[in-house]
Amino acid sequence: MRKYIIFTLYFISIFGSAQTELVFDKKFVQSEDKWVAFPADSSGSYNLGFIYIDSQAGLTFDYEGSFKIDENGKYNFKRREIDGSMKYRLKPNNILVAFIPEIKFSELGIQKVPDWLKFYKEDEHTVERQYRWGYMYNGWGECEKALEFLNSAYLLNPKYEGLKVELAYSYNCLKNYDKAIEILMQSIKEEPVTAYTIKELIFSQAKNGNLQDAENTFNLFDSKISDKSYKPENAYNILQGYYLKKDHVNFYRWIKESNIQSDKRFQPYVEQMIANLK
Repeated sequence: MRKYIIFTLYFISIFGSAQTELVFDKKFVQSEDKWVAFPADSSGSYNLGFIYIDSQAGLTFDYEGSFKIDENGKYNFKRREIDGSMKYRLKPNNILVAFIPEIKFSELGIQKVPDWLKFYKEDEHTVERQYRWGYMYNGWGECEKALEFLNSAYLLNPKYEGLKVELAYSYNCLKNYDKAIEILMQSIKEEPVTAYTIKELIFSQAKNGNLQDAENTFNLFDSKISDKSYKPENAYNILQGYYLKKDHVNFYRWIKESNIQSDKRFQPYVEQMIANLK
């Protein structure tokens, strides 16, 4: 019986330690509505705060104070000296933070959801809010997370301006080209066609191997859309598709027809592809 009790207590000790250990493996963009700690400084002190999203400013860190962990694993908190809130705008980068274990909230004197957060949540069930959050997460490269918000927006209002192409961007990012093509074709039928919509469609078609469809889209809308800012990129995506297929005939034909080699941004890449094919 004594051995069993000792083993049980040891197991509980290990499990409890795992619950309170700080693991620095989360990016800012993965930390929305989370209490986080930054890596310790030279004195062993961890900066503590809450990461949330401001609809205007984006990712924001609300600094609460700092804490040290003593030899018994206790989090000794030191509140910030300045009265009022201290907020820092965060840019997505490679810095990793750790989520604060919930078991330590009371020790730090923090609530799981700060009272002030409600003011940033007042419009969270609107299509505008869901779209905006999806747009931001796409911009940060968190396309799977973006889809959660964009699909919620779609349920609220599938005709919301820009929503379909933003959904398509997420699907392209996740390499679900069939789904991107489906929703973009729907957009073209139901909404005013923009240069950005055509860019995403050609990208989807080219990446999906539907190069003739991509060419048809390119040629069909070239004369219909005055905005030519994406034209070289569209031409390059089609050319790259032929390059990856090692389709020499259509590769060289498309270089001539699209005149892509004259664009200084893409010229080095085109020349490298030509050299590789040779």
